[in-house]
Amino acid sequence: MYRFQLLGPLGIAEGHEVVVLKPSKPASLLAALLIHPGSVVSTDYLLRALWDENQPATARAALQSCVLRLRRIFTKYGITGNAIETVPGGYRMHADAATLDLVRFRLLVRAADDASDAESRLYRLKEALTLWQGSLLANVPSPMLHRDEVPALTEERLRTLERACDIELALGRCRQVLVDVWEPARRHPGRERFSEQLIEALYRTGRQTEALSEYRAVKRRLKEELGIDPGPALQRLELAILRGDDLGPATADQRIQLVERPAPALTAAPAPVPVSAPVAMASGTTAPAPFGPAADRPLPTPPLSVPVPPPLQPVPTFTGRAVERAAITGRLTAETPGTPGTPDTTGTTVVLISGAPGIGKTALALQAAYDTQHSFPGGVFVLPMNRPDGTPRTHDDVLADLPAPGTARGRALLVIDGVSGADQVRRLLPAAAGGAAIVTSRRGLAGLVATHGGSVHRLSTLEPADSRQLLAATLGPERVGAEPAAADELARVCGHFPLSLRIAGARLLTRPGLRIADCVAWLAENLPARLTLADEPGMSVPRVFGSALHGLEPRWQEAFRRLGTHDGLVFTSSALGDFADAGAESGAPADAYADEALERLAEAGLLEEGPPGPYRMHFLLKIYARQLAYAAGRSDSAPVVSAAPTPR
Repeated sequence: MYRFQLLGPLGIAEGHEVVVLKPSKPASLLAALLIHPGSVVSTDYLLRALWDENQPATARAALQSCVLRLRRIFTKYGITGNAIETVPGGYRMHADAATLDLVRFRLLVRAADDASDAESRLYRLKEALTLWQGSLLANVPSPMLHRDEVPALTEERLRTLERACDIELALGRCRQVLVDVWEPARRHPGRERFSEQLIEALYRTGRQTEALSEYRAVKRRLKEELGIDPGPALQRLELAILRGDDLGPATADQRIQLVERPAPALTAAPAPVPVSAPVAMASGTTAPAPFGPAADRPLPTPPLSVPVPPPLQPVPTFTGRAVERAAITGRLTAETPGTPGTPDTTGTTVVLISGAPGIGKTALALQAAYDTQHSFPGGVFVLPMNRPDGTPRTHDDVLADLPAPGTARGRALLVIDGVSGADQVRRLLPAAAGGAAIVTSRRGLAGLVATHGGSVHRLSTLEPADSRQLLAATLGPERVGAEPAAADELARVCGHFPLSLRIAGARLLTRPGLRIADCVAWLAENLPARLTLADEPGMSVPRVFGSALHGLEPRWQEAFRRLGTHDGLVFTSSALGDFADAGAESGAPADAYADEALERLAEAGLLEEGPPGPYRMHFLLKIYARQLAYAAGRSDSAPVVSAAPTPR
């Protein structure tokens, strides 16, 4: 019986014979279908998998030809029947654990979750890992798949390997851990858990000097490649090795348990909080957490204890948002009725900050947390929901940054940053019982508000005066005062987006001889592409916009591009025209399909307002949408590379 091999070079296997497909459009098509087994893969998604943003005018006809070529390849290798199913809106391939290694891999990982003992879990995880055979999709010439899908698949493998090594440590197989984790720790320096496992395994096998040497090498790599310090878990492990601490028995479900020695200088006012990942504070640094005494709590094994996080620092050059800032501060420090001066400790106070990508949600959340941290003796826990490279953190990873419910020393404040769904927040709120949570998200999270209440702050762009103040705080009042009209024009070209203003300010700050007016002219030639810092990938307006867009289904991404071809910045469902007609062909009423598309885009922060009034798109997002539409061959007009925003 045939099998498809996706977890490595793409191939077709029968028995022990494996045929690796040649790099070609049919190989890209097959990979795109197999990555979504049993699901309808839209035509637009497949077009991008084959041609990315450089689709020819005859792309849809070429796709049909490519499907025919792939079916002939299947016939050549004895794959009969309707392997590729044509369905409304796209194509579908059915696969199960017997015919696709990706399905079997995920089935084994789920089976490990249900196993009753560590040996059984490890056996299934190891079996799942053996399915990975070399460089993922090495013979698939699709930039889109390598950019958008390969990282997510790789993340699944790395998480599984982390789990397997944790179990091996718990079973005392430290030498096997050294073999398994040595290469991943070097290939993925940003995944500190691999380095943590390697250093712990070295120390547990009596190689203290090598363990310390490895820590210093990790610290150097993180500083040179990512510009960050090791996270709290690694720093605590280094300290334990320097003191010669007994690490105690490793566990499969918790980070290492340290048998503490007294260290008075390092344990002032500790609170039992298990922490395993670095916590990004307002200053952009990671704060080391010293040791504290172990705490008794109803868990299978005692977790590592750490003190309350260090105080937050104010957000550099934070300006504006006075109304929202005051409202959030008042909400977080609200007094209990009838007891003046006493914060409300009943339930969890929730504050939601939402808005378009790059609008300044995180900065406001961190500044509000700084303003109110005196009201939270249990500490302020900043919880990024995504890693620096943009990949999402697992729930267990985030949970490890928090105290167990009921163990915090007083009210705690959670700053849950970059949420993509209400359930992410609901699962974390028990750790803040009696305290508060500030949640930032591009999405409206109406379901969270419906179930937990709270205040909602939907951010818009900065007021012109606040934009000028932000530029003055960044560049200095003298430089802005020397070119006041150019500074105002720069703020308009940046769309009064805090992210855009900070990027433009950083460019000017590192070029003291550059006139503000010249910077404005240069930026306006190619917006928003030039609102990017080459040495800091995260500081990029197109990347931030793209991250929000690519979080949507392909059909809603297509709707966004279609809006780019529509005149003006105000839309109703009629703006989607033929897109709505395409939805009607798939069985959905045209108006309802268009309304849903607009609502999805608004939910993602790419549109504002909406029913009963029209939707609005910021002009920077409009330029971005039109450029995408032009690149996809969907606009008859030239791409917009600059636009003068309407004076506010």
